[in-house]
Amino acid sequence: MSRLTPNQLLLGDVRDLLPTLPTASVDCVITSPPYFRLRDYHDRKQIGLEPSIDDWVRDLRRALRETARILKPTGGLWLNVGDTYSRHESQGAKPKSLLLGPERLAVALAEDGWVVRSKVIWAKTNPMPTSVQDRLSCTHETFYFAVRSRRYYFDLDAIRVPHRSRPPTPRRLGPAPPLDRPDWVGPAAGDNGGLDRQKVKGVVGHPLGKNPGDVWQQATANYRGAHHAVFPVDLITRPLLASCPERICIRCGQPWQREPVRRLGRLALLGQLSPACGCGAPWQPGLVLDPFMGAGTVALAAETQRRDWLGIELNPAFAALAQKRLADARGATHAERDAARAA
Repeated sequence: MSRLTPNQLLLGDVRDLLPTLPTASVDCVITSPPYFRLRDYHDRKQIGLEPSIDDWVRDLRRALRETARILKPTGGLWLNVGDTYSRHESQGAKPKSLLLGPERLAVALAEDGWVVRSKVIWAKTNPMPTSVQDRLSCTHETFYFAVRSRRYYFDLDAIRVPHRSRPPTPRRLGPAPPLDRPDWVGPAAGDNGGLDRQKVKGVVGHPLGKNPGDVWQQATANYRGAHHAVFPVDLITRPLLASCPERICIRCGQPWQREPVRRLGRLALLGQLSPACGCGAPWQPGLVLDPFMGAGTVALAAETQRRDWLGIELNPAFAALAQKRLADARGATHAERDAARAA
């Protein structure tokens, strides 16, 4: 396949289909592969029912190596993975022990040249109840954000969250704190000088809001369809806005960059987008790939945010479910637009 046709769902095994996609052709990857031995997608070639956790990592590693080839140098990978417990030592750990599948996979990614930039905790506000008596209930899953280059596209301003603290006043500030690093600070420690300088100015932080951080409070999806492992759309929106460009140059494929934040009185406005290249060519939306499409939540979020998407799904029933879900969402959107025009 020499060129990608966006907004389509490919039916088949990722290990067969990913090699057919052109190199450096997608802007962002957001996906949740089958977890180890937690789902049965009724296909003898499926990933997820391997004998051991190491076999699971090996199969995903193979797919993600192809993903690295398809991803643009400026692109990023968001990988949602969950853990499970061993039932037999042959699975990779003593019975009842966590298999540490996400951690093993993250180490494998690093060994394959990925730069693991963030480990996000999805803290579920409505976790499934459990009757287990001898350990804590699992109420979270993990997102890894990884890239291939030192410089990559990431629009933090698009996902900032409002400040809760009130700006300090000069009266409360007192003298400016020293900005020198204390003697006890280690070589890998961060520097709070920027925060100290903000406080001296009487500013609580960035005018558009704060960095959302790596713990995301989010309820699980309330989708009532036949798929049993569905992303919440809101959970996908944040990584999509941060890593899938709103516009890319149609000729060279470079993402448009956001101009500095503009102020209108006391109001801070998100900077406008402008080309980062000198091509003078039109733009098109950025393209997000989900190699394990499932019920199509990544595609649904992409269409809501006016991005292009490409999906791969092994199970024909789930592929049909995703297509219906997208068609229903498009129909609802058209009905809302018609109602707005009529009003």
